[in-house]
Amino acid sequence: MKSAKYEELIEPLQLELAAMARWAKATGERILIVFEGRDTAGKGGAIQAIRERLNPRQCRVVALPKPSDTERTQWYFQRYVPHLPGAGEIVLFDRSWYNRAGVEKVMGFATDEQVLLFLQQVPTFERLLVDDGIRLFKYWLSANQEEQEKRFAERREDPLKRWKLSPIDVAAREKFAEYSRARETMFTATHTAWAPWTVVDFNDQKHGRLTLIRDLLDRVPDTEVTEEKLEWPPLDHPPLHEEFGLLHPLRPHPVKD
Repeated sequence: MKSAKYEELIEPLQLELAAMARWAKATGERILIVFEGRDTAGKGGAIQAIRERLNPRQCRVVALPKPSDTERTQWYFQRYVPHLPGAGEIVLFDRSWYNRAGVEKVMGFATDEQVLLFLQQVPTFERLLVDDGIRLFKYWLSANQEEQEKRFAERREDPLKRWKLSPIDVAAREKFAEYSRARETMFTATHTAWAPWTVVDFNDQKHGRLTLIRDLLDRVPDTEVTEEKLEWPPLDHPPLHEEFGLLHPLRPHPVKD
């Protein structure tokens, strides 16, 4: 999809997202969206497409680092609970507790017993969230190995994207099939009536973002909330041409023609 066409199609969806945010704020709704998928699937781009026109104080992104020594001794879900949404908030998890069923299982960071316990507990954990009124959406962004390799190569060659690669990514490339089996086991155990998975084709990331956002908007109630009228009286003096202060401001950086 050409960028111009994508921008044409994403704008009305972002207007609907802004309406959804007004509705959440007005009603106190709590919205939690989980983004999962393989490395390079497009989670960051999808999250950015949702949040870039929303108030960052209302719409938060949670991308937790690896657990600390203390967190490794806690109940597995404990470190995620403080990041759950409060009234009127939208929280986007860039990976979530499902790390245990994916990378931790495949790369050997969790034991078989820990993974089994997780798969047994997570439906109950999510049922508690939903029963308490949180609107939980779980998206799996799907991309095949050929496309994944193209995106790895792009990151490897682009110095502005090189930070996205890690030794784990290198090791995980040889475990594509293992990740597929882990994903299917996870789906079987955690695809529930109260917290179902939605799989979105992200081999074309622009199409994937549009599809995901349209699905999200279609699954929330009518979000029409009239915007408050903002009084904007005229200034009682002409606009000032300079901002006064003790320090001299930096001038714009010169740009050569």
